[in-house]
Amino acid sequence: MSGSEVQQVVIVGGGLAGATTAEALRDEGFTGSIVIFAAERHAPYERPPLSKDYLRGESTADDVLVHPFDWYASHDVDLRIGTAVTAIERKEHRVVATDGKRTAYDKLVIATGASPRRSTLSGAELGNVLYLRTIEDSDRLRSAFVDGAQVVIIGGGWIGLEGASSARAAGAEVTLLEMTEQPLIGVLGATLGASFAALHREHGVDLRTGVTVDAIEPGDGGVTAGSVRLDDGTSIPADVVVVGIGVTPNVDLAVTSGLDVDNGILVDAQGRSSDPDVFAVGDVANAETPALGRRVRVEHWANALDRPPSVAKGVLGKAGDFDKLPFFYSDQYDLGLEYSGRGGPDDAVVIRGDLPGREYLAFWVDTDAHVTAGMNVNIWDVQDDIQALVASHRPVDRTKLADPDVPLSQVYA
Repeated sequence: MSGSEVQQVVIVGGGLAGATTAEALRDEGFTGSIVIFAAERHAPYERPPLSKDYLRGESTADDVLVHPFDWYASHDVDLRIGTAVTAIERKEHRVVATDGKRTAYDKLVIATGASPRRSTLSGAELGNVLYLRTIEDSDRLRSAFVDGAQVVIIGGGWIGLEGASSARAAGAEVTLLEMTEQPLIGVLGATLGASFAALHREHGVDLRTGVTVDAIEPGDGGVTAGSVRLDDGTSIPADVVVVGIGVTPNVDLAVTSGLDVDNGILVDAQGRSSDPDVFAVGDVANAETPALGRRVRVEHWANALDRPPSVAKGVLGKAGDFDKLPFFYSDQYDLGLEYSGRGGPDDAVVIRGDLPGREYLAFWVDTDAHVTAGMNVNIWDVQDDIQALVASHRPVDRTKLADPDVPLSQVYA
């Protein structure tokens, strides 16, 4: 079906990726019908503030909206909040929703995102064992993060660390439990992981690495957690337990409808799945990424913001491959960072600047001396140079790369 024949686009998922896809379709001049199914009872909103400023009470629910609620009506977008899609009938080109109604599509965009990985620990079902994905989750955490509260966080990834920072800002006592030798070790490596561990310890977090959680134990009454028990028998008191052990893409609709799936819905650079009339975008998509020369699934805000224009073009039969690198940012205490690219587990890490003072650039360099990723920490206005370096795919001289006096444009071998 060509773009000129597309009369109705259905978007399954009411997050940033879904809302931005609708916006991109209108920006491309599409005048047909757009229907967004949003399972949550909110207009689409952005998730990064949920572990940062919104969690700390520094912004409101209106502040995190992708668009004001009336934007959808003014752009002739049929936003169906509180309504999820339960099945895709690909042969008939229609979806089935929780209200029992069937809605036809010419092109379908799946933007169902990801869900927190649930703990299988004994006691994980207790009432004050919380996760962070939705605005309601953030509201519950904000209520729990009060002065003197004993907060135990399981998992030392980005969500765990940002949650620890927000909890400490509220005056809570925080114990963070990470099973590997350092937090973020799988993303940043041991050296930088140790730097982030030191940052949190300096801000009063009881960060314990290389530990295994054995169970979450009930408190008085047996309906809420009272402590977290490690496998060595140590018991850590807990008024609230936060589980941050990663997410899994919401691929059930794709699986049951027979789309190709492998760590997300497999799509090309424009989001086109194994069915040419079905696209995927955001956390759920394992997408070809020309700037990296390989397929990746990215769980970050920028991906949900940057990919939709290419997907909209694909939906309408226009050329327009995605040409950007994966990007994310994080704020913890007085540390801010931006990261572009995708470093590999065997890449060498080259530091330029003051690592102990937390003002530095970090680069991931593969065995062919190509920079695969770069991160700036408390140094700003350098992302364009970092991204140009990663996108060049040219070998670099590691000595020059580490030297702050050598411009990034002159570090090539």
